[in-house]
Amino acid sequence: MSIFAGKTLMITGGTGSFGNAVLNRFLRTDIAEIRIFSRDEKKQDDMRHLYQANYPDVASKIKFYIGDVRSLESCRAAMPGVDYIFHAAALKQVPSCEFFPMEAVKTNVIGTDNVLQAAIENNVESVICLSTDKAAYPINAMGITKAIEEKVAVAKSRNSRNTKICCTRYGNVMCSRGSVIPLWIDQIRKGNPVTVTESTMTRFIMSLDEAVDLVLFAFENGQNGDILVQKAPACTIQTQAEAVCELFGGKKEDIKVIGIRHGEKLYETLLTREECAKAVDMGNFYRVPADNRSLNYDKYFTEGNSKQVELTEFNSDNTRRLNLQETKDTIASLEYIQNELNGIPNIQ
Repeated sequence: MSIFAGKTLMITGGTGSFGNAVLNRFLRTDIAEIRIFSRDEKKQDDMRHLYQANYPDVASKIKFYIGDVRSLESCRAAMPGVDYIFHAAALKQVPSCEFFPMEAVKTNVIGTDNVLQAAIENNVESVICLSTDKAAYPINAMGITKAIEEKVAVAKSRNSRNTKICCTRYGNVMCSRGSVIPLWIDQIRKGNPVTVTESTMTRFIMSLDEAVDLVLFAFENGQNGDILVQKAPACTIQTQAEAVCELFGGKKEDIKVIGIRHGEKLYETLLTREECAKAVDMGNFYRVPADNRSLNYDKYFTEGNSKQVELTEFNSDNTRRLNLQETKDTIASLEYIQNELNGIPNIQ
């Protein structure tokens, strides 16, 4: 019997890749209801028909709510009876957030505040906010707004009454909507060059299933105000592109470097140096507890922390680096890739 037995789970931004991964994981379990909360009625209608066709015996567990995290009232309207929330709604594309930063603020920052406020008012048991490695040492609008989202979540957790609030921070999710691997597959099939921004760039990699595992770990082990991180491996963009070429018959010599996009980093960080100083090692995960001191700083005396000096940040350049064969094996194991290789339509 899982913690979700007989419970109602709500997913904001639920028509995205993460929402579909959660549905595939939970629909046939003892969960009572899964609410999909999003603003795009076309995507909701497509999802409704898809799951009715593929899961006819359990599709009735899915309930669709049209709404927008930017509106507190629409968040409140969808919350009664909800036990758990996966807050996945966000603007995630780095270049588009660079051009429209205030839109990122409205969704990623104000939207998160609205979801958490409505959850607290409705006595939701737990809310897990999905964040990103780009929130650590952020240099672009997407990362900055996700960093503020984390700050909002931690601040809300200090006065959240019966509602537990945590954040999960993770790297690139392979084959998620808008990610680079589906683009490369399309380029290979059309006979076009495989485009990479910078061949030496490193990125953490994880599957959608691992992203769901991290959120479940947060539900079961996180404490109020925590940020939780998975110890993900990394690879260079060049290695990842070569692995996709080997799997789908592309030519490595056709890989074309097109230059770094707006707001991109050469490597990403999952834990900053300062967070490493207080992070708790939990095996495959790190837990960063909230700083719950009050504003009365006069009563504190700091002698320094030698641990902070000894530890370094956890980034995609100093984590375990996958070679070409390891990267290829990791990518080949994904259900999305197996479906593409076998000509089976993917649910996304």
